[in-house]
Amino acid sequence: MKAVAIKTVATNRKAYHNYHLEDTVEAGIVLTGTEIKSIRAGRVSLSDAYVKPEAGELWLVNAHIARYEAGSYLSHEPRRPRKLLLHRKQIDSLTSKVQEKGLTLVPLKLYIKDSIAKVEMALARGKKLYDKRESIARREVERQIGQAIKRQDLRR
Repeated sequence: MKAVAIKTVATNRKAYHNYHLEDTVEAGIVLTGTEIKSIRAGRVSLSDAYVKPEAGELWLVNAHIARYEAGSYLSHEPRRPRKLLLHRKQIDSLTSKVQEKGLTLVPLKLYIKDSIAKVEMALARGKKLYDKRESIARREVERQIGQAIKRQDLRR
C-alpha cells in the first residue's frame, strides 16, 4: 500500500464558525499553470469562497489565488470562478440538496494530494447568532476544564 502525501495549503476557518457542517466531499479543480504554482507557494485564501451549482457543473467562486510573481502578463485572474471535478452522480446529488433543503456548499480546505490540487467542501447550514455564542461558550468551558486538569496534575 502506497502512502499518500497530503499538504494542506489553505483552510477556511470561518466555515467551521459560521456553519453547521454535514457531509464532506473531495473534488478536483481545473487550474491554469500559474494557478497551481501559486497554490504550491501557499498563496491562497478561501475565506469568502463558496461553491455554486450552475448548468450541471459545480464552480468554486470567490476563492483568491494570488498571481504568480514569475508569471508573465498572461497570468490568471485571482478571483475567477474555477470548475470543480466530480462524478455526475455526486454533482446531481449535491445540486439537488442545495436547491431543495436550503443548504449551501462551503469549501473547507484546499490541499495538494499526490501533486494534484483538491478541495474539501461540505454541505452546510448557516448558524444563527445564538448558535455561534453557544459554540464559543462551549469552547471556553472546555479550555477552562483543560487548564484546571493541567493545574491539578502539576500539584501532584
